[in-house]
Amino acid sequence: MKTNLVKKLALAVAISASMSAIAQAATLKLSHVRPQETAIDVDAKRFAADVAEATEGKVKIKIYPASSLGDYTVVQERVGLGAIDMAVQPPASSADKRFQVVYMPYLVKTWDDAQKVFAKGSPMRQTVADLYGAQGIKVLGAWPVYFGGISLNKEIDNAADPTVMKGAKLRVPPIKTFQLTADNIGFIGSPLPFSEAFTAVQTGVVDGVMGSGAEGYYASFRDVTKSYLPINTHFEMWYLIISDEVFSELDGKHQEKLMAAAEKFENSRWETARADQSKNEQLLAKAGATIVPVSDEQIEATAKIVREKVWPEVINDIGAEWAQGVLDKALQ
Repeated sequence: MKTNLVKKLALAVAISASMSAIAQAATLKLSHVRPQETAIDVDAKRFAADVAEATEGKVKIKIYPASSLGDYTVVQERVGLGAIDMAVQPPASSADKRFQVVYMPYLVKTWDDAQKVFAKGSPMRQTVADLYGAQGIKVLGAWPVYFGGISLNKEIDNAADPTVMKGAKLRVPPIKTFQLTADNIGFIGSPLPFSEAFTAVQTGVVDGVMGSGAEGYYASFRDVTKSYLPINTHFEMWYLIISDEVFSELDGKHQEKLMAAAEKFENSRWETARADQSKNEQLLAKAGATIVPVSDEQIEATAKIVREKVWPEVINDIGAEWAQGVLDKALQ
């Protein structure tokens, strides 16, 4: 009897260990917004490879490029619900309008300032983490993208002069900061989802696009970009996010490995981002776009108008006390 009991206990322990090993293994879906072989796709694949190596294949990440799991606003909601495991993408203010604070136009003007304001450990990063956290999402890292500009399907006189009304309609993300910026620097903002933007330009519904930078326009709009205005509308950061529920179900050691890979993912991008921006402007030019010359004085003039006219409205819309507190900490 004792021998049988020992065998049964040994079998139970073996089955339990086997089930535990199965539970620790996971294949996570990671969504991003760009086509395959773009910079973020390459970096996401490298991140996935680092995770697989560090966890000895126990945690695998499958990449879903080009918004194949849905528009980024939908993906963010689904990550919060645990329906999609991970994503690297811009924050969606449709779920919480306070995310507009990260899109404040002309919040920073140089790459050094951008790294100080947005990098890991900064007050702005903590704000972003808190906003995502309220939706059941954990921030693992970030991916600095570019300073934004404007893609136009035609050449426009005085495009860089913010005081001239151009009569050109721009697709802007459904985020108040972008619409107000377009409206106050001589364009007409027309909010549309990203998924509808290319067709809107192609069919003449709008004359161009605001909300992205050279990398985004080359990846998704080069066939309809006749001129590019590098006016530094905003600094864009994408965040590497994971469902809180999914993260909590991972083995503790695998959580550590995932976070370490995410830190490498972010640090590597800071080393290449500014050169990548220049490269993509050159690629746009090779694809046939005219790169509109923009002087430092024109950027300063645009920034002055935007800070005077756009910032107060956005700050009040978000919640003046909260937003001003965030900005004061970020810029101190």
